[in-house]
Order: sequence, then structure tokens, then C-alpha cells
Amino acid sequence: MNLTPDQTIYWEYGFIRINQTLVTTWAIMLGLTLLAWLVTRRFDRTEHRSRWQNLLEIIVLQIQSQIRAVGLSNTLLYLPFLGTLFIFIAVSALLTIVPGYVPPTGSLSTTTALALCVFIAVPVYGIREIGILDYLKAYVKPTPIMLPFNLIGEFSRTLALAVRLFGNMMSGVMILAILVSIVPLFIPILLSALGLITGMVQAYIFSILTAVYIAAAAQAHEQTRKKRLKQSGQQQ
Repeated sequence: MNLTPDQTIYWEYGFIRINQTLVTTWAIMLGLTLLAWLVTRRFDRTEHRSRWQNLLEIIVLQIQSQIRAVGLSNTLLYLPFLGTLFIFIAVSALLTIVPGYVPPTGSLSTTTALALCVFIAVPVYGIREIGILDYLKAYVKPTPIMLPFNLIGEFSRTLALAVRLFGNMMSGVMILAILVSIVPLFIPILLSALGLITGMVQAYIFSILTAVYIAAAAQAHEQTRKKRLKQSGQQQ
């Protein structure tokens, strides 16, 4: 039994290797892109909307409400990134009902790539809000002694994101495979349903933690803005 989809190799030439993780990841991305195009190509602002458009709008509004709940007011700015993370991870989990399918999030390479995207996105959003100098100053607050600890915190939370998602998704697939070989009827069906719920929860946790990390930079921007307004008021 393969522990991760990385171990299923479809084609290999030298150092180039196409495994199940790559195939399923690209298949999900292409499928989501095609579905989004089909739903939005006849986008209607009237009351006569298709069911797919209504479903898409519900998903978008729910994601926006969660982004707003963590303290990010400009939801449209963060929606593409956070929404993409959530939908990709959620769809990867939902497709486990397909026989023979193994979610790409059951591979450490995929979860690491997602965590690295978060690792890059957080300072990008932070620098966009407060500028590079003010953002770098945050690493030496409240004292320069905290610099190494703040840097370690940045890397450790990235590692935690990758390992948490990988561990939960891989363990679910392994438990289901073992039970299918032992009790091939009702219990695996129940666990498959439980696995779908777990996958959705993991998608939510991953995206909401990302939103929290980004919100920390946005709150720093708000604090900087209030401080500058206070200083300008005192000067006047």
C-alpha cells in the first residue's frame, strides 16, 4: 500500500517524474478553472440566475464573511488567494468518494507548496499595507532581542501548516484503506462520510489560519495609521 500519491509513478525519465500527485493536482486545477468559466460565462445580475451561479455566489459570500470575521475589511483584496486555498483543499477532500482517488493533499510536497504560498503571501500583503521598512521593524518589536524568535516563528508556523494538513489527510486515507481490506461494507462507507467532513474542516482551518496571519499584518497597518494620525494631530 502506498502511503502517499507521490509513490505512484506514471512516467519517469531521468530526474523528471510524473506521479499521481502531479496528475491529480493539475486535474483539479483544470477542472475548477473549466467549471468557473462555465458558471461565469453567462453571469446574470438579474433575478433569473442559474443554480450554479447561486451556488458560486453563496460560496463567495461565505468566504468573504469569514475573511471579515478575522478583521480584514477589504475582503475583495484577499478573496482570490484565500478562496483559492479553501476551494482547492475542499475539492481535493470531496473527491475521495471517487474509487482509486488519493487526494494530492495527502502528499507532503503539496501541503508544503501550499504552506510556502502562505509564507510568501503574508509578507507581500503586509508590505503592501505598511511598506517594507515598517514591516521589517515588526520583527524587532518590542525589543531587538526578539528578532531570532520572530524569524523562528515565521518558519515554524509554515511547517505546522504543511504537516498538519498532510498528517490529517494521509491518516484518513490510510485508515480507510485498512478498513476496506478488513471490513469491506458498511464501516468504510461511514468512515468515507466522516473523511469528507474532516477534509472540509481541514480546508477551513488552513484558510482561516492564513487569514489570521494576514490579518496580523493588516492590524499592524491600522496601528501604524492611527499612530501617524495621532502624531499629525499633536503637531497641529
